Amino acid sequence: MASSVTYTSTLSDSEPTEFILPDLVSDIHYPLRLNPRYYPISRASEEWLLTGTHLTELEITTLMGLRAGELAAACYPDADAFHLRVCSDFFNWLSNMDDWLDAFDVDSTWGMRECCISALRDPINSETEKLGVKMCKSYFSRFRQTSSSGCTERFIRTMDLFFIAVAKQADDRAKKRIPDLKSYITVRRDTSACKPCFVFIEYAAGIDLPDEVMSHPVMIAVEEATNDFITWSNDIFSYNVEQSRHDTHNLVVVLMREQDLNLQGALDYSDWLCKGAIQRFEHNRAIIPSWGRELDKQVAIYLQGLQDWIIGVLHWSFDSTRYFGKDGHTVKRDRIIRLLPKRPL
Repeated sequence: MASSVTYTSTLSDSEPTEFILPDLVSDIHYPLRLNPRYYPISRASEEWLLTGTHLTELEITTLMGLRAGELAAACYPDADAFHLRVCSDFFNWLSNMDDWLDAFDVDSTWGMRECCISALRDPINSETEKLGVKMCKSYFSRFRQTSSSGCTERFIRTMDLFFIAVAKQADDRAKKRIPDLKSYITVRRDTSACKPCFVFIEYAAGIDLPDEVMSHPVMIAVEEATNDFITWSNDIFSYNVEQSRHDTHNLVVVLMREQDLNLQGALDYSDWLCKGAIQRFEHNRAIIPSWGRELDKQVAIYLQGLQDWIIGVLHWSFDSTRYFGKDGHTVKRDRIIRLLPKRPL
């Protein structure tokens, strides 16, 4: 973590009309790699989702602007066509599931969790009429064709953590509760779904890391640093859209409340936290222990995958229409955001 930070902004009575986006792009110098197979696979994956769900016209427009296939191509640049397609299908499914869960109450979230985890445990024999669960069975039955048993179990466990955390988020939303920073960081590491996405690094590369490696404190630390940067930068990028719909599950909102900061001050603090996350990533990657020649090769592939995730999702955030509409490239250059009006309650 960076050693010190100074803020001049505190809460005031005046409401801002715009804010300056932290310059996260200039801070990260990792090379952006893109899987050359992505274009036809992305189109096929979008068609897969459209065929398997009943999306409205607005939802279809959102899907096409998401560019989930491009994100998969940036995060898994070395995957072959079969594995990249499963990764793309998972991203498309996850993004739609995330949007659906945003509208669910606690009981509905627990119900979806039960259906999806059952489908992951037994994608062949579990029966359901829920479209989202059917799509889950589709991608996961293909995932299991080549994944190791450890990789499969890690994916199911981390997806379960995702649903449990989203249920906690739904409870906070219903009770209009904003958590403290420490509690928020813990739950956000799971609502982000980064953990199952990181399992796909193993899957896409065809590696099999044993539990003794994945449970090592330094490996956990490097994963948490990656997760934190991705989720905190996402909170910065998504803040405008989320504040317009009164969503408080966001680092910026938590910091405004806990640190007594105004909007720009909280964004600057978030930027400082993101820089600290990258420092933690670099520090822990440098002290990864050795498990022998063959395992060390696999660990190096996994660590490269985490780096690809950091830079891939960073640039994708501006290419997708999810956060900045069609203005992503302008925002990336100028970093000035006009606040969206809040929707009526």
